[in-house]
Amino acid sequence: MSETDPHNELLEQLKKFDPNDCERETFTRKIQRIWKSFNVKKALGHIGLFVSLAIYCGVGGIVFRELELPAERARVVELRDIVREKRLNFLTAIANNTDVRNLERLISMELAKYEISVQEAVEGGLVISIDDDFPADEEKWSVMQAVFFSSTVLTTIGYGNIAPVTSSGRIFCMCFALIGIPLTLSVIADMGRLFATAVSTVAKSLPSLPKWCRAKEDADFSSRRWLYALSAVGFLGLYLAIGAALLIQWEEDWTFFDGFYFCFITMTTIGFGDVVPQKPNYMLLCTLYILVGLALTSTIIELVRRQYAQSWQKLQALSGPLAETLRRLGASGGASGLDVSALQNDLKRVLTVSMPRRHGFSGPSSDGDDQEMAALEAITNAILQEVKEAAHQAHKQHPKVVQIVIYESSV
Repeated sequence: MSETDPHNELLEQLKKFDPNDCERETFTRKIQRIWKSFNVKKALGHIGLFVSLAIYCGVGGIVFRELELPAERARVVELRDIVREKRLNFLTAIANNTDVRNLERLISMELAKYEISVQEAVEGGLVISIDDDFPADEEKWSVMQAVFFSSTVLTTIGYGNIAPVTSSGRIFCMCFALIGIPLTLSVIADMGRLFATAVSTVAKSLPSLPKWCRAKEDADFSSRRWLYALSAVGFLGLYLAIGAALLIQWEEDWTFFDGFYFCFITMTTIGFGDVVPQKPNYMLLCTLYILVGLALTSTIIELVRRQYAQSWQKLQALSGPLAETLRRLGASGGASGLDVSALQNDLKRVLTVSMPRRHGFSGPSSDGDDQEMAALEAITNAILQEVKEAAHQAHKQHPKVVQIVIYESSV
């Protein structure tokens, strides 16, 4: 049996090597790592919270329907009888009147009564059709409409197109909202945390900005945070546009702007109620869209608010040799009678607002920045020294006069 040549054996192994095997192994490891990091218990907690809200909303809609539907049907019958009566009185007044002198006045009075009854009937949901005996257009408290109404109560949107009219319905509405609103806020906050986690994960995987649009790491971090905030707002606009595109497929008399306007007014919980979906077939889908949109909107608003807060904190902070010079002057000028703290705060405010802007948009080289900062610091020291001397002289003479000269560079 001949001994195998190691060189030939290595060549055979290289021939059998398939790079796709490494790729498949890497992909498999990624899947395993993601699955291990996936917490089933937490996922079930999120799903359970959402399902609890859905069940609560559905049960509330059914209860609202049982409480308000009989009153709605009784109201429809009452409005139909009133329209019939006023119409019959109007026709009788015309047919049986023999006094021509009072005909115009009588017709005008009966016609006004008939018009008022017709207006109330239309507002109550009746269709003014004599041949069909004034049928009802659609039930306001159908199952879908009732569930949609309960979702508007829980999300505090409150369009106002339908509302409970019975005492029992109003009492139940208060109790339903008292328990359901905190539950809804918990679900929205939970979904918002999931969205925020997803945004953070995506943000960490994004590459850094190019060198031409950033100067240093701090400026790059600030620019990226602003980019994330603006991207989130853009994504919200895309979400509203998708909702508007879906709504105009069902609402035939809506334009794209009407749908976008409705989505914006809804997601911000303004809820004017001037534009409200009328087709009950897709109310459940609309409810789900609103719930997800509220969580998304609250998350994006929170991201933008944090960016504003961090930008404001940066404007309040000043560090470096210039700040140390101001602190030394404030410590030494306390006995001279000069209100150095006010001057110090004013200079901090000016320099804090100006310098970060120059810092964030400087070129790739920082030599010019260092020279300008050194010149600015030297000029500031000279100015503060003059102020200190002027304060010392003013302290000996009366009245006390302080002359302040403020130099502002090209920043």
